Amino acid sequence: MHFLQALPPYVFFTGKGGVGKTSLACATAVKLADTGLRVLLVSTDPASNIGQVFGQTIGNHIVAIAAVPGLAALEIDPQAAAQDYRDRIVGPARGVLPEAEVRGMEEQLSGACTTEIAAFDEFTALLTDAALLRDYDHIVFDTAPTGHTIRLLQLPGAWSGFLDSGQGDASCLGPLAGLDKQRSRYHAAVTALTDPARTRLVLVARAQAATLREVARTRQELAALGMTQPQLVLNGVLQQTACDGDPLAEAVWQREQAALAAMPAELASLPLDTVPLLPVNLVGVAALRQLLSAAPLAASAAAADISLPPLPQLSSLVEELAANGHGLIMLMGKGGVGKTTMAAAIAVQLAARGHAVHLTTSDPAGQLDASLQGSLPTLSISRIDPQAATEQYRAQVMASKGKQLDEQGRAMLAEDLRSPCTEEIAVFQAFSRVIRESGRKFVVLDTAPTGHTLLLLDATGAYHREVVRQMGERLHFTTPMMQLQDPAQTRVLIVTLAETTPVLEAAGLQADLRRAGIEPWGWIINNCLGQAQPRAALLRQRAASELPLIAQVQQQHSQRLAVVPLQQQEPNGVAALLALGHPQAPAAG
Repeated sequence: MHFLQALPPYVFFTGKGGVGKTSLACATAVKLADTGLRVLLVSTDPASNIGQVFGQTIGNHIVAIAAVPGLAALEIDPQAAAQDYRDRIVGPARGVLPEAEVRGMEEQLSGACTTEIAAFDEFTALLTDAALLRDYDHIVFDTAPTGHTIRLLQLPGAWSGFLDSGQGDASCLGPLAGLDKQRSRYHAAVTALTDPARTRLVLVARAQAATLREVARTRQELAALGMTQPQLVLNGVLQQTACDGDPLAEAVWQREQAALAAMPAELASLPLDTVPLLPVNLVGVAALRQLLSAAPLAASAAAADISLPPLPQLSSLVEELAANGHGLIMLMGKGGVGKTTMAAAIAVQLAARGHAVHLTTSDPAGQLDASLQGSLPTLSISRIDPQAATEQYRAQVMASKGKQLDEQGRAMLAEDLRSPCTEEIAVFQAFSRVIRESGRKFVVLDTAPTGHTLLLLDATGAYHREVVRQMGERLHFTTPMMQLQDPAQTRVLIVTLAETTPVLEAAGLQADLRRAGIEPWGWIINNCLGQAQPRAALLRQRAASELPLIAQVQQQHSQRLAVVPLQQQEPNGVAALLALGHPQAPAAG
């Protein structure tokens, strides 16, 4: 494996949820410890499960891993770190400022950025602690900070006064208010991260076109911040020898090979390792040793039992949605779970029932027009260009808020508008222009802003409170935020996969939405192997591991659920999208 050669002291694994960062970090730590090195494994993942992987309690203190001599581990609890961070910032204001202002501060610090920065606050202490490198040869981190977090930490100081004066707009910058006193430590940490002699950054991806596009954007973002020498690991790649003549497995293999052949140029030049898809969940030291083994475990010849209980199809959700005759349908979820496909399928199935439907997306792939435009008389499609929408929004804010600022103030406002939340807010405003159509037709939105951004939109007054001020209390009006919070007008569907990390991330998104006053209407589990009834032994074993996760969603997260099977071919075109909604006959055995 290229990424294991000549390792510097720090190793960071980064990538989207569900690509296998934790498994690779744990397997790397075990492999290094097996060679006699002293290794510390650190998790900053909000959904950390390294304790489960090793079968012992770890928690927020360094403990030895009993089954692996030389290996110790530490789980930073981002939620606890975020609460401590909030208390440090908000605590002094309690009893001094009006209660409404204190609640506003708490809301601004309730989102994902605060959790991310608070976790970074915790592990920068590790990254700048010289004593640790006397105790350990390598420190392996799962997960690395995103380029988003590093970008925030590189912004100029004095944000507190800038934000308090109302010159900053809704952004990710509120959580930075308490960082000034530790900027020297953060500077040292960022310096370590950008030094290839001290740090190796490993980008983890799957052999899927959408995931590779996401990783290419991450690579560009990190390069702009000085992290110019990452390495790429493609995890969970299906081997042709594991297809067993199964048409579904063969189709998956061909799809992955096509994605690899069309890999973005930003990634094609990186050192590359490929880790094969294994038939087992990566729990336990024996399984972890298999992951980076030269001869990984083969699937069991015995067919796994993947008999599923009756599960609702997408068509049942669409039937229920159609009963309203019109309304706003918003699909939300992390990258790579298939939101765009699910949005297109719902739009097509509603239009096929004779309803007027407007499908609007910010997906950069640009395939919906070719597949759908003009295919159904009652379906219209629009696309929002996120880059153009963001530039327009920045120009608008600079022309209004920046008009009365001095040169330094304008420079800081420009920095504020380069925060990662700006694009989501700009795209949401563009979406807002079509939301009003949902009073007379169906409007299907993909991709929605995160729950964190919705909190910012409402709590900081980026749109909603501005309208309240302008319209006055006595006039009747409805803002997009108010419409999203009204279950009679808006149905929010969360899209996920039947895998541990995507389900945990979807549950976190649901909690964020509820804090913003939005109750999700239902969930969609996409690309379900068990529902597709594969014949290949490897896929059958993996399908069996989906069953408890599907049960978890039903029992803990949403009683309204649809399960969509993994398709042999990408569901492009009206016929394929219509077929997604209906039961799939099991493959012949």
